Amino acid sequence: MHRIRVFPQPGAPRLPAMPTPVSAPSLPDLALPAHPARWSGLWLLPLVLSLLLVGAVLLWLRQAEQHDRDEQRQELISDALSLESQIESRIEAERQRLVDLAKRIDAGGIGAGSFVGMPEVLEGLHRFWVSITWLDAGNRQVAQLPDQRPLPEAARRPNAPSTGLSAHLAAPLASGGALVARYSPTDMLRQNVPWWLARKYDVRLVDSVGNVIATSFEGPEPANREAYRVSMSPTISDTYLELIARDRIKPWYRTLPVAMIAGFVVLIVLSTAMLRRQMREVSHAEEAWRTEAAWRSAMEDSLTVGLRARDLDGRLVYVNRTLADMVGYKPEELVGRMPPMPYWPPDSIETTMQRHLRNMAGHAPREGYEATWCHRDGHRFEVMIFEAPLVDAHGRHIGWMGSILDITERKRLEERERRQTETMAHHARLTMLGEVASTLAHELNQPLTAIASYNAGVLNSLQRQPEPDPVVLRALQRLGEQAAHAGAIVQRIREFLTRREPRLEDCDLNAVVRGALDILRRELDRHDVDVELRLDERLGHIVADRILIEQVAVNLIRNAMDALAGPGGRAAERRIGIVTSRSADDRFVRLDVRDNGPGLQGQRIDALCAPFYSTKSEGMGMGLAICRSIIEAHHGVFDASDARGGGACFSLTLPVDLQPVDLADEEEAA
Repeated sequence: MHRIRVFPQPGAPRLPAMPTPVSAPSLPDLALPAHPARWSGLWLLPLVLSLLLVGAVLLWLRQAEQHDRDEQRQELISDALSLESQIESRIEAERQRLVDLAKRIDAGGIGAGSFVGMPEVLEGLHRFWVSITWLDAGNRQVAQLPDQRPLPEAARRPNAPSTGLSAHLAAPLASGGALVARYSPTDMLRQNVPWWLARKYDVRLVDSVGNVIATSFEGPEPANREAYRVSMSPTISDTYLELIARDRIKPWYRTLPVAMIAGFVVLIVLSTAMLRRQMREVSHAEEAWRTEAAWRSAMEDSLTVGLRARDLDGRLVYVNRTLADMVGYKPEELVGRMPPMPYWPPDSIETTMQRHLRNMAGHAPREGYEATWCHRDGHRFEVMIFEAPLVDAHGRHIGWMGSILDITERKRLEERERRQTETMAHHARLTMLGEVASTLAHELNQPLTAIASYNAGVLNSLQRQPEPDPVVLRALQRLGEQAAHAGAIVQRIREFLTRREPRLEDCDLNAVVRGALDILRRELDRHDVDVELRLDERLGHIVADRILIEQVAVNLIRNAMDALAGPGGRAAERRIGIVTSRSADDRFVRLDVRDNGPGLQGQRIDALCAPFYSTKSEGMGMGLAICRSIIEAHHGVFDASDARGGGACFSLTLPVDLQPVDLADEEEAA
C-alpha cells in the first residue's frame, strides 16, 4: 500500500554508544586496547576448518557412490537369476506341451488335416510359437502351420510376430519323426519380463560372441551402464541372459554436491581474504580510535540536530550544545533534571507527561513524533523527536537516546504551501465556472436566435396589414432590438470562453496519475486517506491532452476523498485504490479510481454526469459532466459502478493511437 503521507527523515548523526555526563572521565581514557599479537593469525582458522569439512564431505560422497554401486550390482545379480529361472521354467513348460502333443499324435487318430486344427497347436501359435512342423521318419514334412493360408482366428497372436532370429523346440515321435516348434525369442522375452523389471532394466539375449538374439527394448545399444549376464545353457545353448540397469550412477565428482562444495570453497577463500582485510582495518581503526574520540565531543556540539540521553527513570544524563541552545538553557542546567522538564509548555504538562511515560515504556513511534516545546524566553517552537534504545558495552538497555529537530520553519513553509494549494484549487473552481458559463452561452444562443426569428416574422405579418397598431409595432421592434443585443452579448461570451483546441502529445498515464496525487497530497494527508497504487509499468505512452486528463484524475480522486470524508464515509479506514491497466489487444488504456465510501447508492453514470446535479451541499454539479466531456472528446468512455466490498469505482478508457486530426474535426463540427 502506498500511503500518500511524507515526513522528512533527517540524516540522523551517529549517536554515541554511551552518554557522557558532566562527571564522566575524559574521552581518550575510554579507548580500547589493541589486539594482542598472539591473536593475529586467527583469521586463518575458519579456512582450515572449512577445508577439513570439505575433505570429509568429499570422502563421504565417494563412499556413498561405492555403496550405491554395490547395492545396484547385488540387486542386478538377484534380478538376473530370478528372471533366468522364470524364462527356463517357461521354456521347459513349452517343451512339455510339445511332448504332450507328440504323445497324442503317437496315440493315433490324428492326421495331417486334423493336426492343423488341434487346440494345442493353435494355443502355441497364439503364445509365441512362430511355426510348428510335423516330420515323418524320413524327415519329410507331414504338416506345417502356418502354411500359405491365413491362420485361424484362435491361432493369431494379439501382436504381429517379431522378425529376426528364432529358436526351436523338438519332441520325438514313437513312430519316427519329430515335432519341431520354432518360436521367437524376442516375443518370449517380452512376455516373460515383468513390467516392474522392464522399468528398471533393459533385458536381452546374446550369444557367446555378443550378438543380440532378442531384446525387450528398442533403440541403440546402451553404453556405460551396469550390466550382468547369466548363462541360459542347457535350456538355450550358447545363449546368455543380460540385464542392463537403466539408472546410471553418476561419479561422485560429477554430482551437484561437489559443485556446491566447489562454490563453497571459493566463497570461504574470498571470505577469509575479506576477513583478513577486515581485521587489518579494525587494527588500524583501533589505533586511530583515541584521536577520533578526542574530536567526538566537538562534532556533537557542532551538529544542527539536538541530542539528549535519558536513563530508565527519565533523568537527563546528556545533552549536546545544539539542544541546550534550542531551549535556551545551559547543558549543566539540564543534566540531572527529572520530569517535568523546564522546556515543556506549562499548559500541557499533563499531556506531555503521559507521552513521556509512553516513551519510557518503549512505545515511541519509530517514525518519530511532533511536539511543542517552550523556550526559556517564552516563545514556543515545533520539534520532531526520534527515540532509540540506549545500550551499554554489554548490550544492556540503560536508557533512551533522542534526536530533536526544530521544524518550526518547515511548518511555516508547509502552511504557505497549503495556502498556495488552496489558491490553486480556487483557481481550478474558477476555471470550472468558466466552463459552466461557456455551456450556458452555448445553450442560450439557440433560443435567442429563435426569439429573433419569430419576432421578425410577426413584424413582417403586421406590416402587411392595412392599418397596423403602431404601439404593437414599436413593442415588437424593441423586442427584436433587445433579442439582438442579448444574442450579441452571448456571442461575445462564447468567443471569450471558447476553449482552445486540445494539445495532443505523448503522455504517460502513470505519470499523470502521480502528478494528480502530488497536487492532492496535502488534502489526502489532512483527511487521513490511504492511497493504494497499482500502476501497470508496461502501460506505455498514449496520445492525449495531458493537462485535461490530469484535471479529470484530480477531480475523480477529490470526489473519492470527499465521499470518504462525508457523513457516509468510514471513519476507521479511509482508502482509495488507483489502478491502471492495458486492454488485451493493446488498443486502449484504463484508469480505475475506487474508494470504500458509501458507494453510488443505486445511481448510474448518466444521472451522476447530468449538469448541475451534485450530491454535495456546496457542489455545483459540473465536475463529472466536464470530466465526461473531456473523456468523450478524446474518443474514450467514462463509467461508474459499485466497487467490490463497498464503495464506488469510476473508470475511464482512452484509445492509445488517437490522432490529432480526430479532435480537430470534432472541434470544427462543434
